[in-house]
Amino acid sequence: MRKKGYMFTNKSHSDRGKASAALGIISFVSVCLAIYISYSEEGAMNPKLGAAVVFALLFSLIGEVLGIMSRVEKDRFYFFPNIGLIFNTFVIAFVGFILYLGVNGI
Repeated sequence: MRKKGYMFTNKSHSDRGKASAALGIISFVSVCLAIYISYSEEGAMNPKLGAAVVFALLFSLIGEVLGIMSRVEKDRFYFFPNIGLIFNTFVIAFVGFILYLGVNGI
């Protein structure tokens, strides 16, 4: 027999948190697709792919700020801000790693 449970709370999901998660997922998918397309073309980097990665980095920076702003809000659920912060941080770190490899010629 399943126990019926009710949640009595005024908490809701933050719109900034949802936007942060959406921007994080979009930028993560964009960077992954750019890497996959570059790999399938045997390392030839198209300038359009580079622009896509730059825009993904910009989206990640905006998503990071939105995630931090929504994480500070009180009486909110933190699922979407946490997901957004994880994806955005990963994309920022990964693009930084790609730039580091490019500068050092590895």
